[in-house]
Amino acid sequence: MDRQHSPLMVIASIVLAFNSGLAIYNSWGDAASVAFVLVADAMLLLLFLCLQEFESARGGPGTGRIKGDVWALTTLLTAMFASRVAPLMPPAVEATVWLMAVATIAGRFWAFFLN
Repeated sequence: MDRQHSPLMVIASIVLAFNSGLAIYNSWGDAASVAFVLVADAMLLLLFLCLQEFESARGGPGTGRIKGDVWALTTLLTAMFASRVAPLMPPAVEATVWLMAVATIAGRFWAFFLN
């Protein structure tokens, strides 16, 4: 099956690759940071592919599974980024970062599955 990728997805993938290359270059020697960038990139690319699949399904069979995949990927990305940002903040702001992350995850769950 020949799949056409949207120009926006191609541009986003190129920008992501360039930005990730710079991030890896700047954090070379810190294995945890390099692994974070690589895992986040893989998850973003999977998210792009899931969203493209969701667009092509248009309410057909399997869209519920794709919604679940998109929600799981966005939840993991939110938790990953919150876990990197929150420790850098003062305690009150750290709690706010986590509260906003949980609210975002719950809001996406409500929008995807309950609404």
